[in-house]
Amino acid sequence: MALKEFAGTLPDFAKDIRLNVGSLLNETVLNDQRKYGLLLACAHGSGHKPLVEATEAEVDGKLTPEAANAARAAAAVMAMNNVYYRFTHLAGNDEYQRMPAKLRMNVIGAPGIDKVDFELFSLAVSAMNGCGMCIDSHEQILKKAGVTAEVIQSSVRIASVMKAVATVHAVSA
Repeated sequence: MALKEFAGTLPDFAKDIRLNVGSLLNETVLNDQRKYGLLLACAHGSGHKPLVEATEAEVDGKLTPEAANAARAAAAVMAMNNVYYRFTHLAGNDEYQRMPAKLRMNVIGAPGIDKVDFELFSLAVSAMNGCGMCIDSHEQILKKAGVTAEVIQSSVRIASVMKAVATVHAVSA
């Protein structure tokens, strides 16, 4: 089952979410690698296996193996980083921000795809996870690379809809 069919299983109270999935699939602001990579990163970032399976089916043949792997890697490394950096930001003790993280995150430096695309994937997952420090960091890198506000907003819109799909499906399936 691909993503649109999966979204079709959402209950009537989530009709807006179903319609938004269709809009995401018809997104024109983003190129296909960004659009499908973001969908995949956000599905994996949601941690909801049925959504991951539907999204994997949706992106099959639409992403290179390298781009698909980078999307999965962005979700994986942000699962770790968003917890750690959200803590250092919210703890109220600046000492934590000065300490080395001592976390392996080599994929950020060598994601196997264009760095800007990987940063978009990471930003979207960070938005889903609510890590303000990571959101700021990724957004600054993207702005320095010349990425427009419209592209960034479209990426986060994908994150918001995918998170909503995962949440509604998890409680209604």
